[in-house]
Amino acid sequence: MTQETTEVLHINRDPITGALGAHPVGTGIGAAAGGAAAGAAIGTVAGPVGTAIGMAAGAIVGGLAGKGVAEKIDPTVEDAYWRTAYSSRSYVDKDSPYDIYQSAYRTGYEGYGRYPGKRYEEVESDLKSDYEKTRRTSGLDWHKAKHATRDAWLRLEDRQKQNA
Repeated sequence: MTQETTEVLHINRDPITGALGAHPVGTGIGAAAGGAAAGAAIGTVAGPVGTAIGMAAGAIVGGLAGKGVAEKIDPTVEDAYWRTAYSSRSYVDKDSPYDIYQSAYRTGYEGYGRYPGKRYEEVESDLKSDYEKTRRTSGLDWHKAKHATRDAWLRLEDRQKQNA
């Protein structure tokens, strides 16, 4: 793959505005999670057509909210942080390489953007499913991985509180 091709793949155009640097996961999840449901509830007052219009409008607003959370998460920065910090954590087996924990950390920081406004405890079962789908064959079982996932989630949650 050429450098030019690689750069094109990393543009991430926003599906709503066309702007560069979009985070499709955050946009899509924001739309599905909150906006469509809220818009449908408001539109229901006007009947079935109002419900459909409300869902569409709500999805756009919700998508923008999810995009905002996801854009604050830089997976490259998070991976670099955990690559150096993981060995200091009490739940880490001292002889284990970072690669064993990487999927668990990724599940935590990507999950934080995927489930905006939620607490870790509210989505832990979803995160477990996400982890089980994406972990490598050499990855940890969930009972060990969940500590790293939670750690990555809480790091972003703390940072958001500090910036509020």
